[in-house]
Amino acid sequence: MMYAGKQGRGRNDGSQRATNKTYVLKRLWGYLYFYKRKLILALILTIIANVLSLIGPYLTGRTISAMENGVKYNQVFFFAGLMIVFYLISAALNYILSVSMIKISQSVVYKMRKDVFEKLNRVSVSYFDQNQTGDIISRMSYDIDTINTSLATDAISIFTSTITVIISFIMMLIMSPILVLVFVVTIPISITITRVLSKLVKKKYRIRNQKLGEMNGFAEEMITGQRTIQSYVQEETILKRFDEINEVASTASYESGYYSTSVGPSVNFVSNLSVALVGVFGGILYFLGYISLGNLTSFTLYSRRFSGPINQMSNIMAEIQSALAAAERVFLVLDQEDEPKDIEDAKDYADVQGKVEFKDVSFSYLENQIVLDHVNFTAPKGQVVAIVGPTGGGKTTIVNLLMRFYDINSGHIYLDGYDTKSLTRKSLRKAFSMVLQDTWIFHGTVFENIAYGNGEVSHLEVEEAAKKARIHSFIAHLPHGYDTILTDQGLNISKGQKQLLVIARAMLSKTKMLILDEATSNVDTHTEVLIQKAMISLMENKTTFVIAHRLSTIQNANLILVVDEGNVIEQGTHSQLLDQKGFYYKLYQSQFT
Repeated sequence: MMYAGKQGRGRNDGSQRATNKTYVLKRLWGYLYFYKRKLILALILTIIANVLSLIGPYLTGRTISAMENGVKYNQVFFFAGLMIVFYLISAALNYILSVSMIKISQSVVYKMRKDVFEKLNRVSVSYFDQNQTGDIISRMSYDIDTINTSLATDAISIFTSTITVIISFIMMLIMSPILVLVFVVTIPISITITRVLSKLVKKKYRIRNQKLGEMNGFAEEMITGQRTIQSYVQEETILKRFDEINEVASTASYESGYYSTSVGPSVNFVSNLSVALVGVFGGILYFLGYISLGNLTSFTLYSRRFSGPINQMSNIMAEIQSALAAAERVFLVLDQEDEPKDIEDAKDYADVQGKVEFKDVSFSYLENQIVLDHVNFTAPKGQVVAIVGPTGGGKTTIVNLLMRFYDINSGHIYLDGYDTKSLTRKSLRKAFSMVLQDTWIFHGTVFENIAYGNGEVSHLEVEEAAKKARIHSFIAHLPHGYDTILTDQGLNISKGQKQLLVIARAMLSKTKMLILDEATSNVDTHTEVLIQKAMISLMENKTTFVIAHRLSTIQNANLILVVDEGNVIEQGTHSQLLDQKGFYYKLYQSQFT
């Protein structure tokens, strides 16, 4: 129900709240903590696998020492055998660990997507008015997939690297405290490079994700509007515009990739430099007798193990920056305010009669831009109220307020004497049926689409509603009748047929109030006459609000409200308004003269 485009409100790109790294990490940890038992098991496996793997360099040194002054075959085979056993166990544990982390990350992603979808069902209509559908979908798919990739590989890699660095450093310190001084110079250089570039990379990834979301939003809009684009021969214009947006997104992606890729080689150079220095100074110490050949070999292997994770972590940090930027966008959705809660003692709207009163109602979508200004009218139960006026005058806004998609700034709206704010939104909205100009058909059978929102209904009831809506004959000629599958948005049937299906859905409803927003706008004149006849039975004993541009459809309304620039400037029956020879009279003359 995208009414807001008519009001010209701004898009909310989520920039109002800058989410910092600590906040995002805490939120992600909250999702991981939900699966803490699996995570603890994964951490235990990580520790065991890495400890077993890190015994290897020590055993290598012992093996070489066993060959330094004559080969001691028993020791050589013993240490070599131990290495093979430890490496095999470590490899098996790492395999189990990888599978476990994939399961954990998929569980987190499942819960995150579920939370986002639930949030989207709780936010107010204004959120969808202000954000592109494509961008919202991008956050649910691409951004969450980015988080999934990072959790599945990067989270455990950081922990593994940390264990490797600590154990390797301790072993090197035991074997030669003097050689460890090499890393006193190289480690600070690596840390500085990583920190500086990581900040820049995170910024670039944030921009990239935003631009990709904008591109997806534009693409979704253009794909939906292909018929209009082609009918106005605007393909070249749209292609040019897409090229511009695509260029910006591609540039943002290139820059984020360029800077993230530069982190690894920079740190890798420093790591290789440290290993080279270990080789040079270690050789000198060996010839001077300060270190044995076995210990020098083990130290060199540990130095590689020590430097490798630092280099790996620098690459991982670039990927994590991408995940953090994606998480920011996801959490901005989750942090949106829910639709305002009902007041504490809100009542269910039960015994619905259908009397509606607007008393001194004022409303604005944006501050200082009044849409409705002190509107007053009464719609007795069971009567038909038509709302007419120029585009942008506030007709649809009246419906938005009646359904409490938005709350009024001042004044009161009463239903059967109850202030709408004293009623629960759920019970209030269930009191209405709606047929909008923008029809909504979902992927499912014809039966499911007509029965939608009407609870458990029989096939006969659905068929009767379709007959009243003058679409039963069309459905009967479909390949599988009422069991025919309609594609998303009903693209395998015409717009007029979609409109008739939605009208049949309303026919099935047992509500006491009805809203028709240009309900026959997509049907031909002959079908419109048939629909008007069907509408008489549909509107019987129902308070009905009809938003109409074609005045021929509302001449028999009990009350006609003429809305212009946020005010009800005239109200009365068709004949009364013609006799006044005011705005309605001029509007009528412009259509029929």
